[in-house]
This record gives sequence, C-alpha cells and structure tokens, in this order.
Amino acid sequence: MEVQIESRNVELRKTWQDKIEDEKERLNRHHPGLVHNLRISIEGTSHHKEGGFELRIVASVPNDTVVVKRKGETVKPLLVDAFDKLGLKLKELQRKKRQTFKAPEGSRTNSREGVIKKLFPFESYGFIMTPEGQEVYFHENALKDLEMDKLTEGDPVRFGEGEGDKGPSAAWVKIMAK
Repeated sequence: MEVQIESRNVELRKTWQDKIEDEKERLNRHHPGLVHNLRISIEGTSHHKEGGFELRIVASVPNDTVVVKRKGETVKPLLVDAFDKLGLKLKELQRKKRQTFKAPEGSRTNSREGVIKKLFPFESYGFIMTPEGQEVYFHENALKDLEMDKLTEGDPVRFGEGEGDKGPSAAWVKIMAK
C-alpha cells in the first residue's frame, strides 16, 4: 500500500506519522491487499467552529475511491476516527461487491466443499483446502452464520469460489455438519 501524507498550514509531527503508520497496518490486517493507495491530508485551520484541523483520507481501491473527512481540535483522535470510518466504508464496499456477484438463491453451480486448513484470526482471514489440494483464501467477512473464533482447523465447510486479486478466494463460507 502506497501512502502519501501532506500537511497544509501546520508542520507534520512525528507522532502523527507514527499514528498513521499504526492505523495503516491495522487497516491492512482487516482488509489485506484491498487499498492500493492512501492519501492523507492534514490542514491547520482557524476559521472552523469544529476545531483547528481538517483531516482528509482518500483511499484508492479496485474500481472505486473512498473518501473520509473529519474536523476537530486534535489530530491523533481525528486519525483514529477517520481510519475507523474508512474501515467501515471498506467493509460495506466489500459487502456490496459480494451481493453483486452472489449466485441466485438455491444455485450451487460454484459451490464447493473443503476443510479449514489455516486460520489467522487476529488478521481476520484463513485458507480452505479443497479435495483437489487447492488452497482457497477467505476473509472473515465471507463467513455466513458463523464467527471466526468458532472455526477450527479441520472443520468441513461449503463455500462459493470466486477470483480474488491474488488467486482463488471464497465469496461466502458456511460450516457443514461434522
């Protein structure tokens, strides 16, 4: 993920840069590979009744751009709030994308079976192993009627296979009876 930081009417502080780096890492853990470019603008202002700073984050994602703006008294809380809002917008964008490509109800044409091979719960993703030996990536947002912490390696699952940026990925994942 490429990051560009600019400041206007205020000197960019090291603590702000560190906070941006922390928030960027957290964003990448929850949405791996989704954001390609991140532009952050911090502007010092004195004419806003909301406070002395304006913060703007512009995230470039495949086929879209997500923008978050915040105004306030101090920069670090604005950064946390803006990155939280960006995360919510990205989650909603992914949800809409999945609905757009969802197969008709009852259709099992691209439905497959496999077992959970690897889990990375703190990073919110894992891999499914198909009977053919293929590894398929999934993100916790693809889980249906299931939470990440309820999964264990070896659990049988049914999933809808799609194509992600880096290879096969599951559009949805459901647990099967053992």
